[in-house]
Amino acid sequence: MDAVVDPTIFRLAIFVLAVFVGYYVVWSVTPALHTPLMAVTNAISSVIIVGALLAAAAHGAPGGSAGASVWISKGAGAAAAALASVNIFGGFLVTQRMLAMYRKKDKAPSK
Repeated sequence: MDAVVDPTIFRLAIFVLAVFVGYYVVWSVTPALHTPLMAVTNAISSVIIVGALLAAAAHGAPGGSAGASVWISKGAGAAAAALASVNIFGGFLVTQRMLAMYRKKDKAPSK
Protein backbone atom coordinates (compact mmCIF):
# COMPACT_ATOMS: atom_id res chain seq x y z
CA MET A 1 0.00 0.00 0.00
CA ASP A 2 1.53 3.30 -1.15
CA ALA A 3 1.18 6.33 1.06
CA VAL A 4 0.42 9.40 -1.03
CA VAL A 5 0.92 12.86 0.44
CA ASP A 6 -1.40 15.63 -0.66
CA PRO A 7 0.62 18.13 -2.78
CA THR A 8 -0.75 21.06 -0.76
CA ILE A 9 0.49 19.56 2.52
CA PHE A 10 3.83 18.76 0.89
CA ARG A 11 4.26 22.37 -0.33
CA LEU A 12 3.16 23.74 3.04
CA ALA A 13 5.77 21.59 4.79
CA ILE A 14 8.48 22.85 2.43
CA PHE A 15 7.38 26.45 3.07
CA VAL A 16 7.47 26.00 6.85
CA LEU A 17 10.93 24.42 6.68
CA ALA A 18 12.15 27.27 4.43
CA VAL A 19 10.88 29.81 6.97
CA PHE A 20 12.82 28.14 9.78
CA VAL A 21 15.99 27.78 7.72
CA GLY A 22 15.73 31.39 6.52
CA TYR A 23 15.22 32.67 10.05
CA TYR A 24 18.26 30.88 11.43
CA VAL A 25 20.45 31.78 8.45
CA VAL A 26 19.59 35.49 8.60
CA TRP A 27 19.99 35.83 12.35
CA SER A 28 23.32 33.98 12.38
CA VAL A 29 24.99 36.37 9.91
CA THR A 30 27.69 38.53 11.46
CA PRO A 31 27.16 42.32 11.18
CA ALA A 32 30.19 42.65 8.88
CA LEU A 33 28.44 40.56 6.23
CA HIS A 34 25.15 42.46 6.18
CA THR A 35 26.34 45.02 3.62
CA PRO A 36 27.41 42.45 1.00
CA LEU A 37 24.19 40.54 1.57
CA MET A 38 22.18 43.72 1.00
CA ALA A 39 23.98 44.20 -2.32
CA VAL A 40 23.04 40.66 -3.37
CA THR A 41 19.43 41.29 -2.32
CA ASN A 42 19.38 44.39 -4.50
CA ALA A 43 20.66 42.35 -7.43
CA ILE A 44 17.92 39.75 -6.93
CA SER A 45 15.31 42.50 -6.78
CA SER A 46 16.59 43.91 -10.06
CA VAL A 47 15.88 40.55 -11.70
CA ILE A 48 12.37 40.70 -10.21
CA ILE A 49 11.94 44.15 -11.79
CA VAL A 50 12.73 42.72 -15.22
CA GLY A 51 10.12 39.98 -14.79
CA ALA A 52 7.58 42.47 -13.43
CA LEU A 53 8.08 44.78 -16.41
CA LEU A 54 7.60 41.85 -18.77
CA ALA A 55 4.38 40.94 -16.98
CA ALA A 56 3.19 44.55 -17.02
CA ALA A 57 3.79 44.70 -20.78
CA ALA A 58 1.80 41.50 -21.41
CA HIS A 59 -0.32 41.23 -24.51
CA GLY A 60 -3.07 38.78 -25.23
CA ALA A 61 -2.60 35.94 -27.66
CA PRO A 62 -2.64 37.16 -31.28
CA GLY A 63 -6.18 37.05 -32.59
CA GLY A 64 -7.53 35.85 -29.25
CA SER A 65 -9.65 37.54 -26.65
CA ALA A 66 -7.67 37.39 -23.41
CA GLY A 67 -9.76 40.06 -21.69
CA ALA A 68 -9.43 40.13 -17.92
CA SER A 69 -6.36 37.90 -17.70
CA VAL A 70 -4.26 40.49 -19.53
CA TRP A 71 -5.39 43.22 -17.13
CA ILE A 72 -4.68 41.01 -14.13
CA SER A 73 -1.19 40.30 -15.51
CA LYS A 74 -0.59 44.01 -16.14
CA GLY A 75 -1.80 44.95 -12.66
CA ALA A 76 0.22 42.24 -10.92
CA GLY A 77 3.29 43.23 -12.96
CA ALA A 78 2.89 46.89 -12.05
CA ALA A 79 2.42 46.04 -8.36
CA ALA A 80 5.48 43.75 -8.41
CA ALA A 81 7.56 46.46 -10.10
CA ALA A 82 6.49 49.02 -7.50
CA LEU A 83 7.20 46.75 -4.53
CA ALA A 84 10.55 45.56 -5.92
CA SER A 85 11.64 49.15 -6.61
CA VAL A 86 10.83 50.09 -3.00
CA ASN A 87 12.93 47.11 -1.92
CA ILE A 88 15.85 48.16 -4.13
CA PHE A 89 15.88 51.81 -3.07
CA GLY A 90 15.43 50.90 0.59
CA GLY A 91 18.28 48.42 0.29
CA PHE A 92 20.55 51.09 -1.15
CA LEU A 93 19.66 53.47 1.67
CA VAL A 94 20.39 50.83 4.29
CA THR A 95 23.66 49.90 2.57
CA GLN A 96 24.79 53.54 2.50
CA ARG A 97 23.93 53.96 6.15
CA MET A 98 25.84 50.81 7.12
CA LEU A 99 28.88 51.87 5.09
CA ALA A 100 28.78 55.28 6.77
CA MET A 101 29.30 53.53 10.11
CA TYR A 102 32.74 52.37 8.94
CA ARG A 103 33.95 55.77 7.71
CA LYS A 104 36.45 57.66 9.78
CA LYS A 105 34.98 60.67 11.48
CA ASP A 106 36.82 63.97 11.06
CA LYS A 107 37.77 65.52 14.36
CA ALA A 108 37.15 69.23 14.83
CA PRO A 109 40.35 71.24 15.14
CA SER A 110 41.14 72.07 18.75
CA LYS A 111 41.60 75.70 19.78
